[in-house]
Amino acid sequence: MLALAVPPLAFFAARRYEQVTLFQAAVATAASAVLGLCAVLLARRGRRNIERTLGRKGGEGAVRVGRLLGAIAFCIGLTAALALGVFGLLNLFG
Repeated sequence: MLALAVPPLAFFAARRYEQVTLFQAAVATAASAVLGLCAVLLARRGRRNIERTLGRKGGEGAVRVGRLLGAIAFCIGLTAALALGVFGLLNLFG
C-alpha cells in the first residue's frame, strides 16, 4: 500500500513546497515500481506458504489483494519511469 501512496504524496509535495520539483516527484513515483515488484514477490511467497500448509493458515484473500495492489503499483511506477525517459530524450534532443 505504500507503493500506491508514494505517487500522490510526491506530486502533492511538488505542488505544495518550492524545494520539491515535479521531476523529483516523478522520480519518486518511478521508485514505486520497486515497491510494487516487492509486493508481487511477497504475494508469491505467501501463496507458496498457503499451498505448503494446505490452506490451514488462511490468508488467500490477503495474498490476492497484495498481488493486485503490487501489480497496480508496478504499472504506475513503470509508467512514471517511461515518462521520465521520454522527458530526458526531449531535453537531450529538443
